[in-house]
Amino acid sequence: MAPVRPPPGDAPTAAGDHRADGGVLHFEALSRLTMIRNMATQKTYLVISALGTDHPGLVNDLSRAILEHGCNIEDSRMAVLGGEFAAMLLVQGKWNTLAKVENALPELERTLGMTIISKRTGERARNENKLPYVVDVIAMDHPGIVNKLAGFFAERNINIEDMATHTYAAAHTGTPMFAVHITVGIPADTHIATLREEFMDYCDGLNLDAVLEPLKA
Repeated sequence: MAPVRPPPGDAPTAAGDHRADGGVLHFEALSRLTMIRNMATQKTYLVISALGTDHPGLVNDLSRAILEHGCNIEDSRMAVLGGEFAAMLLVQGKWNTLAKVENALPELERTLGMTIISKRTGERARNENKLPYVVDVIAMDHPGIVNKLAGFFAERNINIEDMATHTYAAAHTGTPMFAVHITVGIPADTHIATLREEFMDYCDGLNLDAVLEPLKA
């Protein structure tokens, strides 16, 4: 009896690992399914910036809207600046729950009377070659302090990763004071003792009281 030959559609492809009768399409479908599953489980983020006239309840309303759509606030910065409330939120969720938050933002913007913008982002890449340090500076308030500090670190390729500033009146005298708290990432090959000496000399020249020390866990 003659051997039974497979029909032409079942013949192996040149690569030898897919059938010509749809095996390649089946493989592509599996790839798409895998991609969709990964999108549904991987850690994804949405950065939300919100700005509007300050009034009680804003934080509650923002956080509730995010929670109701199955997402979580992983990091945030919020402050009242002048008469305005400003918030920066890093919202974590699955790709589809983040989409729900995105779709809800226009209505939230209208009801809260805020300007809200958002942008998708991924996990922050960890740089093992950077050493986290903290800078604290206090001085009598005058223009240009932030710009001068930023210039010092920029010239040395040191990245400012976080910054907070505020003004206050000195006790007893009432002198306007300015305080800066900065987190920087210093390249691991930097000679820290030399950098600290240069920074202290720089701050002394500007009449700034400063501290540069490792970030404590």
